Amino acid sequence: MTVIVPPRVHDLGGFQVRRAVPALQARSVGPFVFVDHMGPAVFEPGRGIDVRPHPHIGLATVTFLWSGTITHRDSLGSLQDISPGDVNWMTAGRGIAHSERTPAALRAGEHPLHGMQTWVALPRADEETAPAFHHHPAATLPQQRRAGAWLRVIAGRGYGEESPVRVFADTLYVAIDLEPGAELAIDAPHAERALYLLEGEAQLDGADLPTRHLIVLDPGARPRLRARTPLKAMLLGGEPLDGPRHLWWNFVSSSRERIEQAKRDWQEGRFGAVPGDHESIPLPER
Repeated sequence: MTVIVPPRVHDLGGFQVRRAVPALQARSVGPFVFVDHMGPAVFEPGRGIDVRPHPHIGLATVTFLWSGTITHRDSLGSLQDISPGDVNWMTAGRGIAHSERTPAALRAGEHPLHGMQTWVALPRADEETAPAFHHHPAATLPQQRRAGAWLRVIAGRGYGEESPVRVFADTLYVAIDLEPGAELAIDAPHAERALYLLEGEAQLDGADLPTRHLIVLDPGARPRLRARTPLKAMLLGGEPLDGPRHLWWNFVSSSRERIEQAKRDWQEGRFGAVPGDHESIPLPER
């Protein structure tokens, strides 16, 4: 049975973030353990995103934008702007710190931001892998245009295509843009799948869907997605996790003891500094 998950909405001073995973109805979908929808928003001059340096372990972060630009910095020394259609994939592994900010040049005037940030839990065998950062420009991603549909394979495989983004488990992550009246059969090879509707009115096998919700799909089913208005959606999933995961703040691990160690490491400065960014987010009390 298809499950519809309403996200939790966080208002960050006029900028909304909707968190669809984890939820009671969906602790994870394939390897995805965290799904955030950012915006859409338009920032006033002088304002923007300012996520100070913070740590991660045991996961990979994936950032994809429809509008706006974010500057990524990390403790490996990476410095990279991500623009619409690009992919930033950061493997935290045994530990990394990073920051995300709106570039100074954009703050001079009004500027938009709309995108998704997700966390992919690493398989247990890879949880302590070396941290890494990879940027993939939009032009390097496989895409298809067909009968009012535009598909971009962000990570993993889908619709007969495979993304150049390195993944650690079978992954499905496809950006879908549909024109009004266009239809698309949902790819079915993956064990777990969900649709997140970012924008527009849609139906699944003739039933209306709520916008800005996560729709967890039945295994093996190939429902038809139909756009009633211009539609933006993300299809995500893949193979199930190889065991339960613990999430605490920005840490993901199969071991509670490993998360406790990460807490101490952050408090004692063992994650390393983020060059060019001299602030940091303190460890929360709970």
